[in-house]
Amino acid sequence: QVQLVESGGGLVQPGGSLRLSCAASGSIVSINAMRWYRQAPGKQRELVAAISSGGSTNYADSVIGRFTISRVNAKNTVYLQMNSLKPEDTAVYYCNAEVRTRVFTRTTNDYWGQGTQVTVSS
Repeated sequence: QVQLVESGGGLVQPGGSLRLSCAASGSIVSINAMRWYRQAPGKQRELVAAISSGGSTNYADSVIGRFTISRVNAKNTVYLQMNSLKPEDTAVYYCNAEVRTRVFTRTTNDYWGQGTQVTVSS
């Protein structure tokens, strides 16, 4: 089994910064893409940022220039640096990873973290 554990959420004032972390552990052979999603009350879950195993990134239009996704493959960890936070960034943030758990197959499974609350308010 694979577990994803997020940390770093909290309450921050508009214009402030937070750094989210997500560490994967368990029966991991390799991890392909890692992603951050968020879900605000009454809204659908949306993709915020993604990073490939090689480091290629893409972002939702609403966070370009403010958020940065990064990863340390040796630690099976992905980060989301969030700057210039706005009240509309308030949501539960979820980590997602495509994990290969068997050596003799390229099949991956999706795993999710439990979510971490980010609240941007004065």
